[in-house]
Amino acid sequence: MIYVDTPLTPAIREAVAVAWGVTGEGERLHGGEESAAYRLDGHVIRVGPIGRPPAESDWCHTIARHAAGKLPEALAPLPAPEGGTVIVVDGRPISCWPHVEGSWPDDDLYEQAARLLARLHEALAGFDPGPRPVPAFQESGLYGDRPADAAELDDPDLDRWLAAFHARHRLRHPLHGDYYTGNTLARDGTIVAVLDWDESFVGAPEVELAAAALEWGDDELGPSRDFVAAYHAAGGTAEELDEEVLAQLIRHKLRREYAYFQKAVRRGVRHDADGLEYHRARVELFHRLRP
Repeated sequence: MIYVDTPLTPAIREAVAVAWGVTGEGERLHGGEESAAYRLDGHVIRVGPIGRPPAESDWCHTIARHAAGKLPEALAPLPAPEGGTVIVVDGRPISCWPHVEGSWPDDDLYEQAARLLARLHEALAGFDPGPRPVPAFQESGLYGDRPADAAELDDPDLDRWLAAFHARHRLRHPLHGDYYTGNTLARDGTIVAVLDWDESFVGAPEVELAAAALEWGDDELGPSRDFVAAYHAAGGTAEELDEEVLAQLIRHKLRREYAYFQKAVRRGVRHDADGLEYHRARVELFHRLRP
């Protein structure tokens, strides 16, 4: 996985000091495919990509703040002095978050992760953040429209299936949008934080459950099924997923991964051999899971 190399510039440090009273040089934290995170004076400063509208970040942060009011693991940004949660420096959205000690959890915490996702969905059900200012990347193709950025994985049958699925499943509420190990932190065998709400959107909880089952599973729908079972045992809002529903929603997730890979290539990212093999395997899984 390739992470952005976005510096914490003097201009950003100066603006952060004025907005939140946070100072220091900053320690680059691991991760970040689009946004870079720096530990600074007991806080985390997130530096977003150039051109991301601050209204989009503020909207996602509204969901994070609602979740944080109900779940101790959900982290929310600090308010900005002039309203919202974002300041803009040199075209980049900047936000300030509490720092939590921890590291990315191992996949073997998947049952705990599933229970946490169920609690997160319960906390977000019924919350209305209003329309998202910009559609989330994961939403392209989700409702049966042909995703133009993944033409090589055109699948009209999948498109029709997704349209029919959403016609039957009317429950919508805010979702984290990218619930995987890299957006959580664990300490002493316990998941203690849910991070990075940039991909949040309002959708059917089954969509996020299937995607998370893939991310916390082994790509073979073995542990994925255990993840789903643990989620439902904890009282999550998503309906039961049969094999076809699980496979097709995972295929939507894989098609969006393909589109993101191509987007990264277009902006000049050069993937190493491991990254190319991972991409090849995910594309193969997309075809193999076809009902």
